[in-house]
Amino acid sequence: MFTTAKVRSLAVDGRQLRIAVRPARRGFAGPRPVSKSGRRTPLLLINGIGASLELLEPFVRELDPGVEVIRFDPPGVGGSAEPPGPYRFTGLCALIASMLTELGHDQADVLGISWGGGVAQHFAAFQRARCRRLVLVSTATGSLMVPARPSVLAHMVTPRRYLDRGYMEQVAGSIYGGSARDNPERVAAAMNNGNRVGPSRGYLYQLTAGAGWTSVPFLPLLRQRTLILSGDDDPIIPLANARLMKLLIPKARLHVFHGGHLGLVTEAAELAPVVDAFLAAVLTYWEAGYEQDPRDRRRLLPDRADSGY
Repeated sequence: MFTTAKVRSLAVDGRQLRIAVRPARRGFAGPRPVSKSGRRTPLLLINGIGASLELLEPFVRELDPGVEVIRFDPPGVGGSAEPPGPYRFTGLCALIASMLTELGHDQADVLGISWGGGVAQHFAAFQRARCRRLVLVSTATGSLMVPARPSVLAHMVTPRRYLDRGYMEQVAGSIYGGSARDNPERVAAAMNNGNRVGPSRGYLYQLTAGAGWTSVPFLPLLRQRTLILSGDDDPIIPLANARLMKLLIPKARLHVFHGGHLGLVTEAAELAPVVDAFLAAVLTYWEAGYEQDPRDRRRLLPDRADSGY
């Protein structure tokens, strides 16, 4: 597997962001190129609250080596500089767009997990031209959602689970579900495997960034084809939230897997091919960034192309 990723600090709009870029491996452009150059569109990953870019390494290792993968630590998280004060999703999405520009990309496919899924929804809506396709994993619509039980939410208000491995093993099953119920030690190891915890204010800023935010009003306006991944045993984000997003997003497909909130990490070998297939599917007439012969229009109508996606 092709796992080489260069981790470095990048200046974006006067802020230092810690990023990791796994370049696309030559000769592995995938079975169906999706750009004029024949290269796959880069994939941007937006992590969950409190987690640094290392957490998604198991998923990155399973992805098609022909895809460039971009990860970053949000401001005040991991190795990224602490912001001067609280921020909102709009400002963060503008920063992400500038980061893509600094990396030489006009557009990316965007995958967001949990808190990062909220950011990804906002990015797809308000940085529309920068997002080709959207993948939402173990996430919901913000303040208007089917909530977790209060006993689960109580564990999410502080980053203690990232700082205290023993505590993580005690609560992993009840908050993450899935394989964490039977093997909390494995989940604790994954959550602490190189994960860099930033200052406590960084975690607080992430919490406040989404306070009062909801994507319900704008999800019906999303133009991107969207893949929703949800575990059937997710105490943090009950499955009903994924079904709601499927109803609201016009071009959405829902894939339910057997697992919990951290399925993208614990079931990476199962879910990476699902994501790859969705992202590599042939462009429809309306998605293509180049002119098509009008005679092909019927063949490429949205309801006939990307079967199953």
